[in-house]
Order: sequence, then C-alpha cells, then structure tokens
Amino acid sequence: MVGTPGRLPRFVVAAPGSGHGKTMVATGLMAALRARGLAVSPHKVGPDYIDPSYHGLAAGRVGRNLDPFLCGEELVAPLLRHGAAVPFAADIAVIEGVMGLFDGAIGRDGFASTAHVAKLVEAPVILVVDCAASARSVGATVHGFATYDPEVNVAGVILNNVASPRHEAEARAGVERTGLPVLGSVPRLPQLVVPSRHLGLVPVAERHPDAVSAVDALADLITEYVDLDALLAIALTAPPLTAEPWTPAASLTDSTPADPTLRRAKPVIAVFGGPAFSFTYAENVEQLTAAGAAVVVVDPLRSGGLPAGTSALVIGGGFPEMHVTELAKNRRLLGEVAHFARTGGPVVAECAGLLYLGRALDGHPLAGVLPMSGAMTPKLTLGYRRATAVADSPIVRAGEQVAGHEFHRTAVAWDDTRPAWTWPVADGSTAAEGWAGPTVHASYLHVHGAGHPEQAVRLVEAARDFARALLDVTQVLERVDLHFSETTRPQP
Repeated sequence: MVGTPGRLPRFVVAAPGSGHGKTMVATGLMAALRARGLAVSPHKVGPDYIDPSYHGLAAGRVGRNLDPFLCGEELVAPLLRHGAAVPFAADIAVIEGVMGLFDGAIGRDGFASTAHVAKLVEAPVILVVDCAASARSVGATVHGFATYDPEVNVAGVILNNVASPRHEAEARAGVERTGLPVLGSVPRLPQLVVPSRHLGLVPVAERHPDAVSAVDALADLITEYVDLDALLAIALTAPPLTAEPWTPAASLTDSTPADPTLRRAKPVIAVFGGPAFSFTYAENVEQLTAAGAAVVVVDPLRSGGLPAGTSALVIGGGFPEMHVTELAKNRRLLGEVAHFARTGGPVVAECAGLLYLGRALDGHPLAGVLPMSGAMTPKLTLGYRRATAVADSPIVRAGEQVAGHEFHRTAVAWDDTRPAWTWPVADGSTAAEGWAGPTVHASYLHVHGAGHPEQAVRLVEAARDFARALLDVTQVLERVDLHFSETTRPQP
C-alpha cells in the first residue's frame, strides 16, 4: 500500500473526550489490520507510555509518540515517518489521540492536541463516540466536532458502547444527518475492559499473557463490528508526506563529537526496563545507540547486578510503587547502583528512577543515592513543563531550557536540596524539582530525546570519560600490584 516515498495511508482515532473508548478501538483496529496481513505503524498523541505498550503488542512493532510540545511541530511528521519505516516499511499508520479532539496544552489554544497533530500529519480523523447516555443526539455531537475547525478532516464515525439494535439505529440516524459515514457500531461488552489503576491502564509488561488475550479479543471485536474496507479507503485519502523521516543518527549531527577516536569507543550504558521500569521513549534509546553506546537493558526485578563494564546508568519511569517489595529485596543490584553512583558513574533517572535512587519508597529501603524518601499520595501530578536547568549534570548545562512532562502519584521529602530544574507555576511562583550534580541527574520530569538530542550525546561522552577513568585506575593498580610483587619476591 505504501508505494512511492512519503506515501503512507493513515488515520487518527479521536473522541469528544476521555472515556469514549479511543484506546480500545485504536488498539483493536491495529490488531485487526495486522491480522489482515498489513504492516501497521502504531502511534499515540501526547506524552503517554502505557497506551503505546498495547499498540506495540497489537501491531507487532514499537508504539511511538507524536508530541509537538515535547519534540516541536517540525518533527511530528518526520517522527511519524520514522516509526513507519522501523524495523521495516509499514503499510498503514494508526494514530490514537489524547483526551478530547481539541484538548491540548493548557492555555495554548489547542497546541499539542489531537487536532493539532492530525493537521501536522495531514491525516483524516475517525471519531469514536460513546453512545451509553445518548442516541440521536450523537449526531449533534458529531456535527459540532466535524465543523469546529474546518482544517480538521473528520472523515468517519465509530459508535461505541451501543446497547441494542434500536439504540444503534437511533444513533446512526443522528449521525447520518451530518453526512459522515458510520464505519462501525461496537456493542456494550464490559468483559473486554482492560484493567486499570492510578495512572491508567496496567502496562503490558506487567500482564503480558492477559494483555495478549485482551488484544486478540479486541481484534475479533473490531473485525466483526467495524467496516475495515471503508476505513482503509479513508486512510488512502491521506496525501503523501513531504517531510523527510527523522533518524537517530541525523538528529545527533550537530552534537556528535568531532574526534573520531571518541566515536569509536562504545561504552556500556545500562537502561532499566521490565515491569517496574517500562516508561522509556524508544527514540531515546535509539539515540544512545546512534551516539555510540552499547545499550544493555536491565530488569531490576530479575537481574543479579549491573552489566559488566557499565559506564552509565539510565533509570526511566514506571511503577516502582507496585513492585517496591521485590525491588527492595534485590540488595545486590541496589548496592551496585549505589557504588556506581558514589564512584562517579553518570546516572540519569526520570520519575520512577528518581524514587529508586532515594533512601526508601513507602518505607522500603532502596538505593540511598539521593538524600530523600518517597511515598504514594492521593494527588495526581501531571502536565507539560517548560523547565530551566539549575546546574550542570551529565545531560544538561545550567540555564538550558527543556520541554518535558510530569505524570505521577508520588511525592518525595528531601533532607537536602540540589534542584535539577525550575519552572513557572500558574500562581506566579517558581517550582524547584529534582536533583542535579556533576554525575547524577534525577527528576520527575520526562524528556523526549527527539526534542533534545544533545542529552544523548552528552551522556555517551560522560560514559566514555568514566570508562577511560576506570581503565586508567585499573592500569595504575595493576602496575602497583606488579611493583609490590617484584619487590617482595624472595631473592636467590
């Protein structure tokens, strides 16, 4: 289906608001199209890690994010093309929206909304509408969303949560007055609801067999109740994309060390993964590899220690609070992380990683690298941030600004402070957050590497420096050992 360069059939799955079933429908569509033999490129609007894990499971390739706030408007289409090219060319791209179609960054006139991304990638929009509390009035809802912004191409509707044939007939009649086609009508089937908790759905990494069953069931559901041929015809109306694909190597061009001897060295960078640390943007890891690192994934629930020769450590986001008992039991790994940090190894931690580096989480002892303890709270902290770096660290320089996002229900209590970031708060005050020093950068803030490629280059450089320092120390110690062995050797 792809054919010529830039030709990528695609559509966006959107809704009037959260809770209409976007993720269920989008994931089911990805799986159903894949079952037809199509290579599906899965994408998610906004700063989300959990939905893309289901997308990846459904499509059989990494789920990726499209976020103008984190990466810049100019990179949204190139990142879409990158995702559709890796590991091989996709036949179609399916993009799940975020919140309501026109909901974006607060106070930014819809910036980074689903509608914004749909316009940036010139994709038709399929509107999923929950019909549980209405019938014919669904038509009015669709009419409003289809006409609100003439630049957004709402091309079809999928009715969700339909109770009966009579209910469906009324809802269809309402939508038909708008002139838009109803592409499907999904019945009310509560047994297919995917389990959720305090930050959304339970990630695929934590419930893989159940997740596979859920995705298979969604594929069957969508295949039965949605007109996939009509949907593919709409996807084919998307024009060719003129933007060149984003690539990890090209993104680093302006930041890559000029010294070829530095580029040849391949320091080992350990990246935490597994059920407790599944929140990492794929592009961030791809950039580390492109910058010259040998990336090794470590599951702290199972690993006996850091990989041999580890020269930098990246601990991303996830759900450490759900696995803290098991994490605390792995004293060997905790000890190695603490020793690595104490001896000057470069460490970068985001959100869950920040908590892991603290003394304790909900009373369970952890690495003790940072002078603080964490705890679960009832308050959800989320939102985009324009942050300014307070101090130099392995990835940023004081005074630099980044675009990031927070998403957590935990809080930390510091015994000492050395903030990583500051950012303005709505009440006019300034927030200070995280911890930063010459070798450790830890924060609640998540940053997308495509928006800040210099961070990958700096971390790899710091890893090389640390590896060389270790080599120098080892050589000195070996010479000392040799000297003492020779001077203490019995004389004939």
